[in-house]
Amino acid sequence: MSTQLPDELGGAIGRFRELRRRFEQAIPATAVSMDGRSFSYQIAIGTAVPPPGGFVALVDGDVRRLGQVITQELVTRDGPEVGASVDGESLSGDGALDIQARVQVRVVEGGGAVLFGDGAPFVDARIEDATGPEIAELARPRGDTTELVIGTVLASGDDAVPARIDAAGFDRHTFLCGQSGSGKTYSLGVVLEQLLLNTDLRVVVIDPNSDFVRLREARADADPALAARLTELAPSIVVRRPGAAGDDRLRLRFAELDGAAYGGVLRLDPIRDSDEYEELLHVLEEEGGAAMRAALAPGAEAPEREGIGRLVRRVRNLGVDRWGVWAQEQAGTVLEDLDRDDWRCLVVDIGTLGTPTEKTLVAQAVLSRLWERRLERRPLLVVIDEAHNVCPQLPEGELQFLATEAAIQIAAEGRKFGLYLLLSTQRPQKVHENIVSQCDNLLLMRMNSAADVGHLTEVFSFVPPSLLARATGFRQGEALVAGKVVPTPTFVRFGARVSEEGGSDVPADWARGGA
Repeated sequence: MSTQLPDELGGAIGRFRELRRRFEQAIPATAVSMDGRSFSYQIAIGTAVPPPGGFVALVDGDVRRLGQVITQELVTRDGPEVGASVDGESLSGDGALDIQARVQVRVVEGGGAVLFGDGAPFVDARIEDATGPEIAELARPRGDTTELVIGTVLASGDDAVPARIDAAGFDRHTFLCGQSGSGKTYSLGVVLEQLLLNTDLRVVVIDPNSDFVRLREARADADPALAARLTELAPSIVVRRPGAAGDDRLRLRFAELDGAAYGGVLRLDPIRDSDEYEELLHVLEEEGGAAMRAALAPGAEAPEREGIGRLVRRVRNLGVDRWGVWAQEQAGTVLEDLDRDDWRCLVVDIGTLGTPTEKTLVAQAVLSRLWERRLERRPLLVVIDEAHNVCPQLPEGELQFLATEAAIQIAAEGRKFGLYLLLSTQRPQKVHENIVSQCDNLLLMRMNSAADVGHLTEVFSFVPPSLLARATGFRQGEALVAGKVVPTPTFVRFGARVSEEGGSDVPADWARGGA
């Protein structure tokens, strides 16, 4: 139901609205800085201005400073009081009716950081969009460093500004997160390619979804120069896959595991299964595991020693002896790969292993061996994709607990030995907090969950919350990059891959219905 206003009263209201519009349009776009480092600003509603994270020019006479918008909100302020006269006869039969009202003016207000200028305070500086060359300079890493081009800056205007990150910034741990469909895995591939093509940093990738098994294969539509460089680098990119032929097959030996891993594989508790656990320690410490290996060999007779017999029965009852990851008599294992120096990148594909326990075991074995070799102090980037499955906040079972503990050790102390983490996940709250809290770089892609964004706001307190909040509106391939890898938090759109993607989604033909 609607009420029809008398023409005279409706006209008065219309005049008030027109006055408000004129007052709002008259508000100048100006900025003020009391310290030369930060600024506050106000602009008229409807005026084009970059959103939080965008770059602006602050013009004060002949001085042009460059800044970044951090906060932005629509507020209502009291404007002047105005009056209007209405013909009272059309309302009540009386004489003229005077109306007095205060105009409520809407205005956009916010604040930001001065990134380039003379360091002096200023008043009533004019706000303009920063130009493409200015944005490129602001977003460019500082100093003598290797720049990695990962895409373009999400900036105002039509300028395609290259998004550059600092390769040296990866000497800090990095956290990449984004929900399913955000482009997280594709974007991680862009970062890895740039590191491999433009630095000497060695990389180990724990790959739970087989997404990087084609990292050494150039795409047909890739930039020819980059494709040629990748082809030249390909022999030093080693991929270990379950079921692969020859030396490319992913293998482990039972005797290679550390003592704690044996207990995890056999699901032995030191207290609850004290007799069997003691026997296991005896076999490992005094006989080097030879008796156990002999008992597990195909066609082996039942061992005479009862203690070993119980262990062997446990192995066979759990199906551990039938795991496809065991090397048996074949030469070459993934842990032996880690001991060699003839590769730049080692992709450990655990995606097609037969059981979750096998996947966890390989991840734990790789992380533990890397930690054992830490005294070599050789820089190495350890990439853990789908990190919530490898080092979760709440580990399930002894093996996952051991894998998580190894990741925590690397996160806490690895940097001083040249071990750097790059974690990727779509579930940031599920990754162990003692690992995430050690990350100084953030690559944030689309996140629909307000709880996840709130969690990241607490952990990555060096990033303004107003910038993190924009993650809910990202399109596929868009991200916020913050930390040592960039001079200031920057919104980017990731560029094209050079290598082929390994994984693929399940076809959605079912959605089209039957014939």
